[in-house]
Amino acid sequence: MTTLQSVPALGTHPAAGSLPSRAETQEQLSKATYDLLVIGGGILGISTAWHAAQSGLRVALVDAGDFAGATSSASSKLLHGGLRYLQTGAVKLVAENHFERRAVSRQVAPHLANPLTFYLPVYKGGPHGAAKLGAGVFAYSALSAFGDGVGHVISGNKAQRDVPELRTEGLKAVAVYGDDQMNDSRMALMTVRAAVESGATVLNHAEVTGLRFTKGRVTGAELKDRMDGTEFGVTARLVLNATGPWVDHLRRMENPDAAPSIRLSKGAHLVLKRTSPWKAALATPIDKYRITFALPWEDMLLLGTTDEVYEGDPADVAVNEKDTAQILDEAAFSIRDQQLSRDLITYSFAGLRVLPGGPGDTSKAKRETVVTEGRAGMLSVAGGKWTTFRHIGRTVMNKLAALPGGPLADDMEPISRLPKKLPLPGIANPNAVAHRLLVDGGTPGPRMAADTARHLATHYGSLSFDIARLANDDPALGARIHPDAPEIWAQVVYARDHEWAETADDVLRRRTTLTIRGLATDEIREKVDKLLVDKH
Repeated sequence: MTTLQSVPALGTHPAAGSLPSRAETQEQLSKATYDLLVIGGGILGISTAWHAAQSGLRVALVDAGDFAGATSSASSKLLHGGLRYLQTGAVKLVAENHFERRAVSRQVAPHLANPLTFYLPVYKGGPHGAAKLGAGVFAYSALSAFGDGVGHVISGNKAQRDVPELRTEGLKAVAVYGDDQMNDSRMALMTVRAAVESGATVLNHAEVTGLRFTKGRVTGAELKDRMDGTEFGVTARLVLNATGPWVDHLRRMENPDAAPSIRLSKGAHLVLKRTSPWKAALATPIDKYRITFALPWEDMLLLGTTDEVYEGDPADVAVNEKDTAQILDEAAFSIRDQQLSRDLITYSFAGLRVLPGGPGDTSKAKRETVVTEGRAGMLSVAGGKWTTFRHIGRTVMNKLAALPGGPLADDMEPISRLPKKLPLPGIANPNAVAHRLLVDGGTPGPRMAADTARHLATHYGSLSFDIARLANDDPALGARIHPDAPEIWAQVVYARDHEWAETADDVLRRRTTLTIRGLATDEIREKVDKLLVDKH
């Protein structure tokens, strides 16, 4: 059992090399003049800040909440080519998505992404036949240069060996293909870290209360720190609005008459305990266009997603009873009832897809990125998908380089000259890291558990050794936060001192998996809060 009682005394002093304080960051932001101020700490804004800093620009990034605190931590956790896009003839798009997917999972962040086999079941009376899906997965794998094997068709009995909960009644065949999976919150945090290591200044929980104008042009923003109430401002040559679902809210700060530029689509997910091991994911066609996923993820099962127009306040998006019923009903096409008991649900979450404005069914809308310039010179960027987050950053940089009046800085490095597949911090073979943690990780303390070593290796890469050192220096930090999760208390101290964690939710929902496992108890939250306060 974890010794929660001992935790409040732990980690009271920030570790050497820890982040600057919020006050120091506020002072830095208010005194400097930046080339680019990015408002919005979702993956789109984070990627742009990373690429801009790599280009030699002086970059600031702020967010009203936590980094990846909204849509970017509410995805389906996939890096994928987009099998359904083949139906619309978007062959070039699928090939581009595959290139980005493989770059991220093989060269940029192999420590944060892992290959995942997908089974596409074909049922009697279903929307697609076995021949069509077989041809589809073959074409899909061909567009990835067969880097994940050749898409093919197998029997239902063979598929059930890997997915014991697969429903076999009426099952004719199963098409097989490969994609990749990640923990979106961890990928976003590592990209923030990459931006900072490239020179960017970042601050979460800092809300924009107004824009700064000089001679009719947007030249910065007024901010309020939500943690301590401090008000300050940032001056920049260019402001980039990357606020996702809130993009039009900020555009109206620039121009009260700005017409809506986007529409929102809600995607809900459920997280459940697994009743048996899953060695593959299910992608089950619901109709001609929609697929429902069942994904083994973080030792759990992730089900989703929905796709419906959302017109409320983005801050209020949540999973309702209708969403839960729909997800479970659609999952039941291919999953046995025992795995779909509501008693197994540990967590649910919903995010908002940002789609280009216009008519039509949101499920058929393109997930494209739109960059627009307001009448006072603020750039707004919206849309896109997780798989292409690096491409989105490059797209925005190309736009910045082509601005009237020339690039933002005389010595701005063209994006074409930057390394094509620059790795994220911590890059390492996770199997090698886990092995070293098991061999060395407990010295001089108790031996590290195998599941903890594996968890650290696949969420931090080589940075896991920094966490292991914290546990070695203070063995109580090597205790599990909860007996049913692999995380240890050293991760909380690390999140506080090195990963911008300010609230219990920052730690439990986005820097660890305690919340999604349904294990973020009041007692644990209290201890985490105590550790976070101790920094100050």
